[in-house]
Amino acid sequence: CLLSKLVSSGVFSAVSMFLNTLTPKFYVALTGTSSLISGLILIFEWWYFRKYGTSFIEQVSVSHLRPLLGGVDNSSASSSSSSNGDTDSSRQSVSECKVWRNPLNLFRGAEYNRYTWVTGREPLTYYDMNLSAQDHQTFFTCDSDHLRPADAIMQKAWRERNPQARITAAHEALDLEDCATAYILLAEEEATTIVEAEKLFKQALKIGESCYRRSQQLQHHGAQYEAQHRRDTNVLVYIKRRLAMCSRKLGRTREAVKMMRDLMKEFPLLSMFNIHENLLESLLELQNYADVQAVLAKYDDISLPKSATICYTAALLKARAVSDKFSPEAASRRGLSTAEMNAVEAIHRAVEFNPHVPKYLLEMKSLILPPEHILKRGDSEAIAYTFFHLQHWKRVEGALNLLHCTWEGTFRMIPYPLEKGHLFYPYPVCTETADRELLPTVFHEVSVYPKKELPFFILFTAGLCSFTAMLALLTHQFPELMGVFAKAVKLIKHLYLCLKYKFFT
Repeated sequence: CLLSKLVSSGVFSAVSMFLNTLTPKFYVALTGTSSLISGLILIFEWWYFRKYGTSFIEQVSVSHLRPLLGGVDNSSASSSSSSNGDTDSSRQSVSECKVWRNPLNLFRGAEYNRYTWVTGREPLTYYDMNLSAQDHQTFFTCDSDHLRPADAIMQKAWRERNPQARITAAHEALDLEDCATAYILLAEEEATTIVEAEKLFKQALKIGESCYRRSQQLQHHGAQYEAQHRRDTNVLVYIKRRLAMCSRKLGRTREAVKMMRDLMKEFPLLSMFNIHENLLESLLELQNYADVQAVLAKYDDISLPKSATICYTAALLKARAVSDKFSPEAASRRGLSTAEMNAVEAIHRAVEFNPHVPKYLLEMKSLILPPEHILKRGDSEAIAYTFFHLQHWKRVEGALNLLHCTWEGTFRMIPYPLEKGHLFYPYPVCTETADRELLPTVFHEVSVYPKKELPFFILFTAGLCSFTAMLALLTHQFPELMGVFAKAVKLIKHLYLCLKYKFFT
């Protein structure tokens, strides 16, 4: 017992002597070093959060430290009791994050490549182009392509990563025989203007119609002929749709509308191309709002997958009825009329489906060229929609003003976006990851919903860095005052140690 008292008194004397010998310079160095270290941690945490959307310290704590301390992972703990629910939710997540072909996608040679020549930027990501290559192999090839030399060459061409190699292969196929898919590739990638692309598609149309009629007669003769007919049908529909888009881009909008209507009547079951979205955009250009409403009545159905085009076009039509006379001041005094309430509800519905669109329509965020594939409810779909439909909103007087006054009210109606939905399913959490693969993040900041809150450790390190930096600055500027403060702190420590020593002895 005596030995322990002597050791305690020795330690107490050593600590007191050490604290008495400290100078203000030591505190300046200490606080400065602490501020530097916490600042470096803050910078790293902020960079990691911006890149990966989570805190590095929290991730390490959850992944490595909690198991060592005896913690149990929530996902593993609840896996046995909620396996069926997890399976259903995962299936829902996969279906919600399905990537779709952009129905209004641009031409690579005549539009995307021209942008690259002017700006030096690549508007398409590797992931997006790889998805297009997979689409082309699915739509334009079949198992019997090896029977025709030109089709065999094109089957390899669609797998080529090098654009020039694809174009060379298409020319080689045409040297052997007429090939519709070879003309498609040249129209998409080699033609530098829409006029050139249209000429090539017209040549492809003649060949495609001939192949379609031939395979239509033989489709019931076996699985091989059925696959050929399916391929020829996809080729013909693709050519006619792109020809209609060429007419729309060249100003022949009425001709484009007729071609799209005929195509939808001839092939009503091929909804994967979403031709009705091309038709809606062309009808809006003609300001034929009655026909737009008729198309919406057919496709804005609960059993069909929604899109930003469907939801925002419906909102535009409702807004058109009241937007020219809408005034937020007058509405606040007298309340909303029935028509205004319907317009606001339509806007809220559209914003809940895709909350990224309003900032592009209101030009609060800069636009880029739309990708070849989009993620519904994601930033990629918002860009694709606004790129083609902004002009239609501007044409309706007061529509953008009504949107500006009402769109943010949507978020007050959703209790918590990641867990509950109001009119649609809860907003999928996988959209940010998929959009970062589809969009060129080098020169575009991906829109994220809902905005992630700053992790605790970023706020903690920011406060620690600021506090220590302030102490260092005060000690440097007012050494005498801070010396008095330091002595007061030492006195408090001294009293605390004395009380502690007396308590234990």
